[in-house]
Amino acid sequence: MPIGPFSIDIPLLIKSITMTIMLAGLLVLPLLPGLVIIWVAALGYGLAAGFGTLGWIMFAILTVLMIAGSVVDNILMGRSAHKEGAPWWVTLVALVAAILGSFVIPIPILGGILAALGTLFVIEWIRRKDWRKALASLKGMLVGWGWAFVIRFIIGMIMIGLWLIWAWV
Repeated sequence: MPIGPFSIDIPLLIKSITMTIMLAGLLVLPLLPGLVIIWVAALGYGLAAGFGTLGWIMFAILTVLMIAGSVVDNILMGRSAHKEGAPWWVTLVALVAAILGSFVIPIPILGGILAALGTLFVIEWIRRKDWRKALASLKGMLVGWGWAFVIRFIIGMIMIGLWLIWAWV
């Protein structure tokens, strides 16, 4: 659409905005639900540019990846803490504390992660009566969180790659 001596390529503008949002989602993965941000950007792109057959297929795959990636951190954190001696019920309580902590302190790295780690440590310290063993469980949960970040980052890159195929084919 011409504006004075300039013209705006609307499809390119939509793709550029979508890519910017997706990259921002990838960069905030440790702090915010970046995979959800990438997914929302793809949804916005589909609504603005149209889905088409390829778009619906890619969006379905992106949805599955987003859900899987959003669950993987909880599984890996819990499994790693369990491997270090924390029973499953303690890891579940810590994960519930993470969800509640995200509402109390809406900055996820402060609210969610600290609530999960603090809850796990306190329960394990009381349960085992040994702060070193509680610290080992805490370390296990942190290792799981680290691996979950790596996996979510890879999933985010795959999601962006699939969107690029959708947008440019």
